[in-house]
Amino acid sequence: MFLDRGDAETRRKTRRTPGSPRRFSLRLCASALCFVFALSLPAAPADWIWSARWVITEDARHRVIENGAVAILGDRIVGVGTKAEIDGRFQAKQRLDRPDAILAPGLIDTHTHAAMSLFRGIADDKKLQDWLEHYIFPAEAKNVNADFVRWGTRLGCLEMLLGGTTTFTDMYYFEDVVAETAREAGMRGVLGETIIGFPVADAKTPADALKFTEGFLARFRHDPLVVPAVAPHALYTNSDQTLQAARALANQYGAPLIIHLSETKKENDDAMAQRHMSPTRVLDSLGVLTGRTVAAHCVWVDDADMAILKARGTGVAHCPSSNMKLASGVAPVVKMLAMGIDVGLGPDGPAGSNNDFNMFEEMDLAAKLQKVTTLDPQALPAGQALEMATIGGARVLGMEKLIGSLEDGKRADLILVRLDRPNAVPLYDAVSQMVYALKAEDVRDVMVNGKPVVRDGRILTLDEKAILAKAAEYRLRVSQSLR
Repeated sequence: MFLDRGDAETRRKTRRTPGSPRRFSLRLCASALCFVFALSLPAAPADWIWSARWVITEDARHRVIENGAVAILGDRIVGVGTKAEIDGRFQAKQRLDRPDAILAPGLIDTHTHAAMSLFRGIADDKKLQDWLEHYIFPAEAKNVNADFVRWGTRLGCLEMLLGGTTTFTDMYYFEDVVAETAREAGMRGVLGETIIGFPVADAKTPADALKFTEGFLARFRHDPLVVPAVAPHALYTNSDQTLQAARALANQYGAPLIIHLSETKKENDDAMAQRHMSPTRVLDSLGVLTGRTVAAHCVWVDDADMAILKARGTGVAHCPSSNMKLASGVAPVVKMLAMGIDVGLGPDGPAGSNNDFNMFEEMDLAAKLQKVTTLDPQALPAGQALEMATIGGARVLGMEKLIGSLEDGKRADLILVRLDRPNAVPLYDAVSQMVYALKAEDVRDVMVNGKPVVRDGRILTLDEKAILAKAAEYRLRVSQSLR
């Protein structure tokens, strides 16, 4: 059974008028002949077949396939359809059948700071500037080094993979170490080396950071899992010259640029007072948005700002949990989507702005925030929220031809989410269940780039016990450094 997700008007427009009985009979015979011919062909080889009660494809038709399956060969998907169809077409070396699960594309996190998992909870319930200037920046100055980043990223990847996130977009220091760790975990990453206007752990000056970033871009530019990026922190933490140099470097290497933009009202008010322009207009006037850009937050953007983002093809990383926790405001996501701006989801960093990497939570909150602020229960329905976490996130990253949906030729990034728990039954709509009922801990199996990385809720690529022990060690070190 195939279900196309769409509204009644779309279904009405695409409904075909039945032909004559004779034409119907001819079509039926032709279909039967094609089916018999297909059965006579030898089965194609596959490394894996994964099957489930429901397959949510997130393809152009938003197909939801009952009793569906996906065939994988190497790092790519080679078949998507009903279980009967896929079993008839492919002979797999290995298979995983989950009749009590949903099979879906891996979730795509468009903004986070993975290594900050080791700062989880050190300063909650603060305003952003207070949190940054009096807690996070001092804690980073005393604690962050390559070893800290490696173990913090391991902890972040562990949590993300167990929760169904297969791609994460990162902005931090020692991003080469983040890349090494992502590869170790078997996880896909769009990883941005932070450039900021004061001395930090891996660069004393912005010029040093740009030089470090160029080496990072050159090293990982052809990696199968890592997309290296340039990440100037924000307008308010960099000079105009540094921002322009970051854009030029990104364009030179064909890399994305990642930046925080209009996260708080203060950021906007300061830009208006100092430059008589919004942060978006300032960045645009400097040429920073000319090229592939991922702008995180975009809470305080007006219609003119959004028109610029649309014109420049800038993708937006919406971070509902972070924006709520810091009381930054609510991004006008419904309006952005209506304007055709690509919008994805991100949990942000787990150290005050958000304390986890839970993309299921972000889907749920994204939908509900838009409903309560617009007073419209139909605003940002479940289908749109799931799209933002999958193919929409891929569009934000410029990777929609590679990931984000279950389609032939795309990279095999898949998750299986169990349906045998109290919060998962009864099920009337698989998409709604994914957004409003299922949780990160319901993820049972995960594949990235054709390789299983989680099986039966257990990580296959990382040493979970060692990571948790090291996190406990760092808790003591960080606590002592803050006294």
